[in-house]
Parts: sequence; structure tokens; C-alpha cells
Amino acid sequence: MKDSAGSCPADRSLGAELVLACGDLDAAVAFYVDTLGFRLDMTMPADAPTVAVISGHGISLRLQSATRDEGKPPMPELRLPVALRGSIATADLPASAPGGLRIAWQQPKQAVAAPAESREFLLRRADSASAWVTGRAGMQYRDLIPGRVDGHVIASHIRIPEGGPVPDYVHFHEVGVQLIYCRRGWVRVVYEDQGAPFVLRPGDCVLQPPTIRHRVLESSAGLEVIEVGSPAQHETWRDHELALPTPQVDGKRRFGGQRFVRHVASEALWQSSAQGALRFADTGIADATNGMASVRVLRLHGSPGKPAGMPMAAAPVHFLFVLSGRLELGPVAGETIELGSDDACVLPARWEGRLESSSACEILEVALPALAA
Repeated sequence: MKDSAGSCPADRSLGAELVLACGDLDAAVAFYVDTLGFRLDMTMPADAPTVAVISGHGISLRLQSATRDEGKPPMPELRLPVALRGSIATADLPASAPGGLRIAWQQPKQAVAAPAESREFLLRRADSASAWVTGRAGMQYRDLIPGRVDGHVIASHIRIPEGGPVPDYVHFHEVGVQLIYCRRGWVRVVYEDQGAPFVLRPGDCVLQPPTIRHRVLESSAGLEVIEVGSPAQHETWRDHELALPTPQVDGKRRFGGQRFVRHVASEALWQSSAQGALRFADTGIADATNGMASVRVLRLHGSPGKPAGMPMAAAPVHFLFVLSGRLELGPVAGETIELGSDDACVLPARWEGRLESSSACEILEVALPALAA
């Protein structure tokens, strides 16, 4: 199988880079791009960017949000690739150049670490409306995992209130695992080597393998999706050369060792649990990620006076998002926790408890690593 390594450099940090602090990242990017003719290459993180890499006129700039002390802006930093150390310096460079410019060596990117365990129960209620922020391409984000499991996993509730074309561009993510689940409305997207643009509708889900080029084209008004990725903070790089859709179609191609998945809700195969109280639809993401993650939609069909429930043992990182209905789970610190529509939680690692509902309840479940089949 060919991998994406042939289509892009393994390390995009081979050149020197000037690091500049700025108080207003959006204004700085707009100035350099719109006024000075630079191009935007990378932003991070997607939900509330604090870093942007731009290039042009033979140089690369890394813009970083920073609070400046009055009259004392932080000095810029010149990052040189560590591969040049032997050819330009026999010893370490000084910490700064004449005039105060800081000098540092830029280390190669490290491999993405596996997610750690969630040590506690994490809960995000649906009514945390103040948490909505505007992120990349004008989309609105709500963080679903307080603390993000020490920076290992991010889950975002993303919405586009007004429909129409989305001001997106061809891009890719330096990420270990990433998936998108369509919650409400519809969105038209296109992916590298996966054919013509297609529409995600409620219940549909895609796995975005590492570095696969893609673009959001347009959406309905009121679009909502759930995005889960690891690590929590990862780089989003713009591809200025590749046009989508690509002429070739290769559904078996692997990107970073993973295969693209498009799960269509209307074609889902529903199965019953061993206890019979729960039905689930598997998205196939466990197989495509070689066990890094599993994604299922769960259904409990209880009624007042006759709740439906089942025991559960949690994965190291086990994320639940209530799509509809009401759910009880417990025990958590000796208590039963009630969850409603749009509530989200992460269960403690190796938690053993019970899911139960007295109504028709549907849940999005993401486990890292994948649950055993």
C-alpha cells in the first residue's frame, strides 16, 4: 500500500523560522497575508488558534499569541534546524545575537504518543453555552472534555449557524487519530483519493487519517458535528498545491498507516449486545486505525418502570456523547450520574459500572484504544 509519505515531506521544519509574538493573532495574519503577500501555511489549535505559520518572500514566520508587558514586547526568536548544527557551528550557538534576537535549535517533530488513561470522571453539560468560541474557517467550537485528558485527547462540538459555502481550504492535520460525526444538518466535504465531494448527514461518520488532504465545501444552516482527535493540540497545515478532488481514486490507500473510513448511517448494520438490552452500530474505525480507536453508536430502548441497561467496563480513554434521550450511569464516586441530550463525559479508566435508560436513548461512543470486538 502506498502511504502519504510520498506526497509530502516527513518534516516540514527543515528551514529556518523566525518566531514573532503578537497580541492579536488574527490581525497579524491578516496583515501579513492581505497586505504583505505572505501565505498562511499552518494554524494550531483549530478551535482557538494561538499559533500560525506563514511563508513568503523567501522566509517563514511563526506567529504566536502572547500577552505583552507595556513597553516590553518579547524579543523575536530565530529557530535554526538542528540538522544544520554540524555544518554551521562546531559548538552551541550563543543564546542571542547582537541586538537581542534569541537563537534556538529547532528539533524534529516527535512521533505522536499514544493516549494516556483518564484518571477521573470528566463531565461537560450541554448548557455550557458560554464555552462556544470561534475557530478555524469561522466555525464555532465547544470543548467537550475538561482538561483534555492532560492534553492527550480533544473532543469538540462544532457548529455553523448560517448555511452556504464554507471559507475553508485544502488542508491536513498532523494528528494520531481524528474522526468527525455529523450531529445535525448536512455538510459537503471532499477528501484526497476518495472520489467526488459527498454529503455527510446526521449519523454519518468519517475517519480522517493523518495527513489526508481534505476540505469543507458547504453546509446547511445549523450544521453540528462532533470531532474527536488525539493528541489534543495538533497542527493544521494548508496545502497550496493540491487540488481536490484528485483524479485518482484509491479507497485502500493508507495515510500514516490508517485507511479513510466513511460510515453511512442509512447503511449501518445494527447488532445486539450479549445481554440483549443494547443495540449498536460499529463504524469500522477500529480496523482502519489498527486498533487505535473504536467508534460506535449505542441504542438503549427503555421505558418508564422498565429501564433498559447493561454493564460496561471502560477503556483507558472512553468518551460518551448523548445524542438523544436521557442516560444514567454509575456508580461514579458512589453516585449515579444523569446525562441528557448533548451532555458529554469521559469515564475513568477501567471503570466498571452500568448504563441505563428509561427512554429511547442514543449515544456516540469513542474508545482509545479500541474496545475488543
